[in-house]
Amino acid sequence: MSQAQRQLSLGAFLMAGGHHIAAWRHPDVASDPLDFSQYKRAAQIAEAARFDAIFVADSVAASTDAIASHTSRSVYFEPLTLLSALSAITERIGLVSTVTTSYNEPYHVARKFASLDHLSGGRAGWNLVTSDAAAEAFNFGRDAHIPHAERYSRAREFHQVVRGLWDSWADDAFVHDQASGQFYDPAKLKVLNHHGEHFRVQGPLNVARSPQGRPVVVQAGSSETGRELAAETAEVVFTAQTSLAKAQAFYADLKGRLAKYGRGEDELKIMPGVFVVVGASEAEAREKFEQFQELVEPEVGVALLGRMLGNFDLSGYPLDGPLPELPLTENGQQSRQRLLTELAGSEQLTLAQLGRRIAGGRGHHSLIGTPTQIADELQAWFEGRGADGFNVLVPHLPLGLEDVATQVVPELQRRGLFRTEYRGRTLREHLGLPYPRNPFFT
Repeated sequence: MSQAQRQLSLGAFLMAGGHHIAAWRHPDVASDPLDFSQYKRAAQIAEAARFDAIFVADSVAASTDAIASHTSRSVYFEPLTLLSALSAITERIGLVSTVTTSYNEPYHVARKFASLDHLSGGRAGWNLVTSDAAAEAFNFGRDAHIPHAERYSRAREFHQVVRGLWDSWADDAFVHDQASGQFYDPAKLKVLNHHGEHFRVQGPLNVARSPQGRPVVVQAGSSETGRELAAETAEVVFTAQTSLAKAQAFYADLKGRLAKYGRGEDELKIMPGVFVVVGASEAEAREKFEQFQELVEPEVGVALLGRMLGNFDLSGYPLDGPLPELPLTENGQQSRQRLLTELAGSEQLTLAQLGRRIAGGRGHHSLIGTPTQIADELQAWFEGRGADGFNVLVPHLPLGLEDVATQVVPELQRRGLFRTEYRGRTLREHLGLPYPRNPFFT
């Protein structure tokens, strides 16, 4: 595809209240994270702006420490239940959710996403993660988190099983012939009979092959192991990159791994996260952002930092001191730990300053300015081969997303970088991904 033909993809990363850690305290935000109306309005805003997808993250453990009582991140909807509800009040936009491979079973995941794909007419996407929160282990009969290497080994096989289950039936297996009484053609059924290191799954899946062949597979790991798994299995990668140069290096590295798996560059879309605050002027945008920053209690920012670094307790370190040297965690987010350590060192930030710095975008690239300034930066990353699109984070919902949809998106459309109308109905069509053939029925 030529540079002139390329158009970027946009995802709307929805989080209750918004991405800023103090968003729930802002007067324009619903303080209850279980207020469905904020998700409904955000999904409708994103669809009206022709976003490719909305994305919902997840964790299977609640935050219950002292700091958690000062944030709205302790309770949230189970994401597939939420997306199923949103599928009924939207028509085109993709519906992507995080589900961990560490504390689920492949049959459950395959069935739920296939069901969502049918309910939505082909709009489902699975963000495959291995879990960075060690506390999740204690909810599933374990005394400790699964080690990093084992989590990725399990994830690779997990994906293999889920994909095999999604291909249980040929596209035309179900004939629904009322006259003859034949419901499906037995010759077009594949029983998986998987026997591996981590799983034994017979199959078949009790859901027909989905409208887009298979739900889209998304991943967010940026460690060496995560990149290799993404190159082998992912169709979209979410990543946190803080500069164009780093984004370009990541983009080139990941795209360069595809050939050994027999994949072309267009078969994987890389979408860095961007935290966006829009204003009529740069001063207005910064004033909006500072309204949220003023609501951040220093201890809350530092607690968020500790979790992102791999669940370290930083409460005993002075707020005006530097980030202490920490061992590279084996079980947390290794790539995010490196990113934040580099950020603290390059800008000489104190612990409190670093916690406040990540209170909005959690280490993602931040764009605070006018629609033109923001579009300029997105265009530079896109045309400079640092991104195929972006996963957009906003400080508060739904108004922050509405700012992006009504001010930044029209600027991207004027430049010919983003669609003005949907051209397809499925998430694969939005992303420009091919319909996957079923290897069992060629």
